[in-house]
Amino acid sequence: MSENDNGRPPVPGVDQTAAQPTVSVSPAQPGAQGAQGAQGQQGASGAGTPDAGKGSDGGKRHGGHTLRNALVGLCGGIVGALLVTLALFGTGYLGSTSASSSGTTSQSTAGKTIKIDNTDEATTAQAAAAKSLPSVVVVNVTTSDGSGLGSGVVYDKKGDIITNYHVIDGATSISVTINNKSYDAKVVGSDASSDIAVIKADIGDDEVTPIEVGDSDKLVVGDWVMSVGSPFGLDQSVSAGIVSSLARNQTMQSSSGETIYTNLIQTDAAINPGNSGGALVNSKGQLVGICTLFSSDTESFAGIGFAIPGNYATKIADTIIAGKTVTHAYIGLTMQTVNAQNATANGLSVNQGAYVADVTSGSPADEAGIKKGDIIVAVDGDEITSADGMILAVRSHDIGDKIKVTFMRGNSKKTVEVTLSDDAELQKQQKEQSESNSQNTQNTQQNDGLGNGYGNGNGSGNGTSQEDLMEEIYNYLNQNHGGSYSDGTSGSSSQS
Repeated sequence: MSENDNGRPPVPGVDQTAAQPTVSVSPAQPGAQGAQGAQGQQGASGAGTPDAGKGSDGGKRHGGHTLRNALVGLCGGIVGALLVTLALFGTGYLGSTSASSSGTTSQSTAGKTIKIDNTDEATTAQAAAAKSLPSVVVVNVTTSDGSGLGSGVVYDKKGDIITNYHVIDGATSISVTINNKSYDAKVVGSDASSDIAVIKADIGDDEVTPIEVGDSDKLVVGDWVMSVGSPFGLDQSVSAGIVSSLARNQTMQSSSGETIYTNLIQTDAAINPGNSGGALVNSKGQLVGICTLFSSDTESFAGIGFAIPGNYATKIADTIIAGKTVTHAYIGLTMQTVNAQNATANGLSVNQGAYVADVTSGSPADEAGIKKGDIIVAVDGDEITSADGMILAVRSHDIGDKIKVTFMRGNSKKTVEVTLSDDAELQKQQKEQSESNSQNTQNTQQNDGLGNGYGNGNGSGNGTSQEDLMEEIYNYLNQNHGGSYSDGTSGSSSQS
């Protein structure tokens, strides 16, 4: 007996050219399976009917055997119906809780439903949520201006928690809520320029569940991910989506100066105000990112969110917990963005790039031969169109990496190899400068030694001056920790 197109033996008494009952389990549309099951039952109810045309034709030829043919046809129909029923039982269409390779079936008011097994999306979401939720906490912050909240990820059994720097910036007191229990917490350390901080909860003898860390370097576009956190204060909330893109770069101004986001994970898993510092997990419930930003023309999620890669965030956390200074790749340049307007006014040879305003003596750029007045147009063959772009290109590398910098010197194009060093000395100078100017932070532009180009580098130009925008961001963030910021420009990135 040969199998039909659906992989099941043909049923006697059924026209093999007719549509046969099928099961189609689609993880993306589990609700459609009940409808398919109902259609299968309808097909089965007619499948046991004898082939009427053949019976009628036989009656014409054999006349006196009509009764016998009718009885044979009836028996054939019964046998056919029984075989169809057995076939449906075997494929999981009938029976309330019988197990099958595609899960189990049960009756509902909407018809037959199929419970999806652990290879399908619904159960993947349930498993990832159950695994990661105990490790994601609410971070409550009090500042001199009020209070707010964000999220955090339990990193170890000692109570160390990873969150965003902008969640705890300016905090006078911090508490965390873990499994409905509140604990006092203190800041262990932070890296403001990367927007990462570590806080420690005073858990005493209580036990906490550290999150399992995955490998964010293995993510590819289209991978399933889930955001876990406290959007709008709704703790223990999850939202599923996919990796929309990788290696997104962004710079933003805040009260602490310039925050440089490199190699961000873009996702359509919802990231809203309060999700900041929460977890982005993969299908195994493992940490692959720290939720940080969303892009929207409102203060709510619009399908584009960003997370700091987990490998980078945990590397910074390890350094902080070890009591060491977090350092970054450093080239030693102060730069300004070249555009068509200032290029024409100054007679520059190109109308976009990063103009070298100053070179730090003894820095990697100085040793490589880059000079004041050069215009950087590419790094490792990738086009550089702004000072921000150059900063991001440098910070996306590790200390000790060698990069090829292409620049214009007058009308001549040159390329040199630069070995990046660390910015420990620069950070020391910045700290001293910040302390001396702490009373004027709102009105002073911060120069991090890498450049003074700010914003998101997209040249949106909404008519708001940079000084006004910086002051507005500062005021907003210091009054709404764990919230979001939008300057009203469509598509502008916001802190969540």
